[in-house]
Amino acid sequence: MFNRRRLVITLGATALAAPFASLAPAQTAQPARIGLLGPGTASSNAAWVAELLARLRDLGYVEGRNFVLEPRWAEGKNDRLPELAAELVRLKVDVVVAFQTPAALAAKQATSTIPIVMGPAGDPVATGLVASLARPGGNVTGLSGATSDLAAKNLELIRDIVPSAKRVAILANARDPFTKVFLEQLEISARALGITLQTIMVQGDERLDAAYVEVANGRTAAVIVQPSLPQKRTVDLALQHRLLATSPAQGFADAGGVLSYAANVPDRFRDIAYYVDKILRGAKPADLPVRQPTKFELVINLKTAELIGLKIPRDVLARADRVIK
Repeated sequence: MFNRRRLVITLGATALAAPFASLAPAQTAQPARIGLLGPGTASSNAAWVAELLARLRDLGYVEGRNFVLEPRWAEGKNDRLPELAAELVRLKVDVVVAFQTPAALAAKQATSTIPIVMGPAGDPVATGLVASLARPGGNVTGLSGATSDLAAKNLELIRDIVPSAKRVAILANARDPFTKVFLEQLEISARALGITLQTIMVQGDERLDAAYVEVANGRTAAVIVQPSLPQKRTVDLALQHRLLATSPAQGFADAGGVLSYAANVPDRFRDIAYYVDKILRGAKPADLPVRQPTKFELVINLKTAELIGLKIPRDVLARADRVIK
């Protein structure tokens, strides 16, 4: 981590209090190393990395001059995350930005000293990543995904689109520690709506084809996909089986799903830079409160809906922040 000898800067109390008040970092002999860790691929993570880099530039960071990135992607294989996290620890990175709960937990298990920024992780208190949102404790802070609440909203939207829906499938990630909280929230919402859930646990990419066959055979009205599952593959299979597929992950509708109700991701990824900046200037993760999402977006892919023969009610379309035609 940067210390006062490596990063000579005076940061007043006012600057510390302001979310993005930051002075340009001083030139250093050795650039800071920012580790990136996530379950996807370089291409699937490209959008949020671009947002992070853009905000770091706004704060005065220049890649190659005062920081370098050390990306490590699991290529859809979550069981690789512990190994990749250990590799970042061996590289002695100054901070790890971990995308989604499995990556954040793998990073935490790999080190108790290197600062970790969640970007974001679902319900970090319930999964044991932080002690509390206000006082994280330890070496982890960052963004909370609030995905369990958003999943319930996706279920409500399914009912709004298909009022007769009595059965909905859930594709859950068996390798994601957040899955328990994710499913609990969906069960509460399903009981209130009078919907029966068909939960299918997916161990990895190789199980997705069989999982969708099971969904299709179960005569469900729709399928909700947990965000930590491979997005493109789950969308392609939903189209193949002509299923109404939703997810509390932004980008799911853009990738071809019927809809997504999720936190505004670009705004949140810019927030990651705030944590990285503070940590590189000497702040401790334990003293930086975890941020929850404040902006949400409903995206409906009308083109996909038409392809699978689904009619989206006008009142639902009217509520959409964006409609893909």
